[in-house]
Amino acid sequence: MNGVDAAAGAIRESETVALACHVGPDGDALGSMLGLGLAAANAGKSVVASFGSPFAVPDNLSFLPTEALVPPGEFPESPELMIVLDAGSQDRLGDLAPHAGRAGTLIVIDHHVTNEGFGHISLVDPAAAATAEIVLRVLDLLGWPVTSEIATCLHTAIVTDTGRFQYANTTPSTFQTAARLLEAGALPSEISRHVYEEAPFGYLRAAASALARADLDEDLSLVSCVITGEDLASAGVDWGDIDNLIDLVRMAEEADTAALLKVHEADRVKVSLRSRGKTDVGSLAAALGGGGHRLAAGFTYSGAADRALAEIKRLIGEHR
Repeated sequence: MNGVDAAAGAIRESETVALACHVGPDGDALGSMLGLGLAAANAGKSVVASFGSPFAVPDNLSFLPTEALVPPGEFPESPELMIVLDAGSQDRLGDLAPHAGRAGTLIVIDHHVTNEGFGHISLVDPAAAATAEIVLRVLDLLGWPVTSEIATCLHTAIVTDTGRFQYANTTPSTFQTAARLLEAGALPSEISRHVYEEAPFGYLRAAASALARADLDEDLSLVSCVITGEDLASAGVDWGDIDNLIDLVRMAEEADTAALLKVHEADRVKVSLRSRGKTDVGSLAAALGGGGHRLAAGFTYSGAADRALAEIKRLIGEHR
């Protein structure tokens, strides 16, 4: 029995489904989880979904249907069936990692090449552009219909993980899947507006403060930018409002690699990394406790921003 068959069989036999994705969920993690959750609920399953602290849906993804979401403290301690989506390792679940260890059956659905292969049933396909593509295969095998709400979730996942179909992970199959989701009722114009084209005015002020500090290391072909909690407070916005700032930083044509360092606390920095192709930022992030893909990844650093940036530069230098 292959992974898809085993996953579909376990889901079909279970009356309850507990879903989790990685901390700080992006469009693929949240869209895949909510899309699968909606389909399971429509099939009569009892569904609960969550992710580790900090428990907050990014503002640009708040249009997705989040009825099944509960805080991590309300997630079942020892779920009968737990499905983990878009997480390359168990520790990426944060607060929910112990719950995964106690699950009766743990299914992992993911497309990260760095996935550690955890779980009783591992459904990992690095060739998939997004975890949502794999979720759709499971839904097809279960024979569960894809409603317009489910299509919106899954299409959001694919759009965000392919950078609006601009990244190298986009394949003919990706477009075929997207076309099918549009036929099912996903509205690309609405999704793009929410995800990419809306932000409070304060975002412009916060971005201006951060971009004024942007730095270009020509020797390493690295552009970096630091944004702080003070920047956000002064502009009247929060972290969920600046998710797309990395897309401005990475525009510098002189740089292969872009790093956005978000200083949440004096000793905790969340780093987003992007590459034009010469640098494998997925491996770089994994070396620093994070994960992702070759061209887009991230990690959380315990320490000051200048030390985090020094580590990034060291690793890029070692692999040049």
